[in-house]
Amino acid sequence: MVGGILTLSDTYREIDSCVTAPQGFRAGITACGIKSDGSIPDLAILASDVPCIASGTFTTSSTRAAPVLVCQEHLKGDRAQAVIVNSGNANCATGDIGLHNAYRMTELVAKKLNLEHEMVLCSSTGIIGRQLPMEKIEAGVAAIELSKDKGNAFAEAIMTTDTHPKRIALEFQIEGRTVRLGGVTKGAGMIYPNMATMLSYLTTDAAITHEWMKTEVKAAVDDSFNMISVDGDMSTNDTCILFANGLAGNTPIDAGHPEAEIFRQALRYVTQYLAREMARDGEGATKLMIVHVNGARDKADAVKAARAITLSPLWQCALAGGDPNWGRISAALGASGCALDQARYDISIGDVQVMKHGLAAQYDQEAARQAMAGNEVTVTIDLHLGEDKATAWGCDLTHGYIDENTLYTR
Repeated sequence: MVGGILTLSDTYREIDSCVTAPQGFRAGITACGIKSDGSIPDLAILASDVPCIASGTFTTSSTRAAPVLVCQEHLKGDRAQAVIVNSGNANCATGDIGLHNAYRMTELVAKKLNLEHEMVLCSSTGIIGRQLPMEKIEAGVAAIELSKDKGNAFAEAIMTTDTHPKRIALEFQIEGRTVRLGGVTKGAGMIYPNMATMLSYLTTDAAITHEWMKTEVKAAVDDSFNMISVDGDMSTNDTCILFANGLAGNTPIDAGHPEAEIFRQALRYVTQYLAREMARDGEGATKLMIVHVNGARDKADAVKAARAITLSPLWQCALAGGDPNWGRISAALGASGCALDQARYDISIGDVQVMKHGLAAQYDQEAARQAMAGNEVTVTIDLHLGEDKATAWGCDLTHGYIDENTLYTR
């Protein structure tokens, strides 16, 4: 495991073009003027040449944005063929007009691609409480040209406060056939507790049964996007959707498929890689925090403990300053609600054990500072209570985060 994510075997090969790497997927982007700088791409379409089996996970917020409601409605049919995404405007807290506009976005793409509008999903990200400029979006949809080589551009067009795009694609074999899985995500703030202020789209040309897909998407999201934190805030627009068009020609993968594990591992790697990169790119962040919790009584406790460390602003500030103040870790761990024996747990920062059996360990302070000095800092906790474990990702808390969020709507 590197950086807290799975280490892939030679079975997998990393390739370019992210979401358009799989057979039959095309994308297109434009700058239609939703963002204040009219030259920055802010509207994108991703589509498959054929209908896809599709499944998604979404924010659990009670103030869900209109596009989330539309996606949840359209995915009741378990199928989709395209998604339209805008950045710069969240289309949230916009009432009936906002909901109408979200549906209208799907209709515009459906007409352009000659699809039923229920086969088109939509997402928005950006400032809350502003109505979408539908005239600009209509013109933008008309201007977009889909092509196989626009996957990487799609990843850039969906960004808001991100400093760089997050994208990846893998190639591997199922039944001797070449299969590809690609993914993109955006998000750098409002990250926690379930997913983030994130939009994520995953594409594959593998054939997959919908029942198995739903199970695997949820499990992958639980171990990736649901294990990151930047600031402790939940977003209104969180969306993660997997599209599978089956063009690889394999027998549809289900729980009993002899090579199901090959796809499962690919999906876990892609989602964990994207999640880690989101935490690394947290607003104002300079360090990626990786927290491993081992020896937990059960999985739920391991998750509680790991996430509590990434969420602690005191420890995030210590991380920003390179201060190995492990007392902040111990305090966050004790407040997490996980089962804990004060006389048994250990804490290490990098390779330096700073706490042993619930007491301060004898360690080199300078070595501990050096363990905090890089752009990735690993905290390892062993509760010595069981066999379960979890990994969470976070980042430091700097003045840059405050600067970003005092000027967001300007």
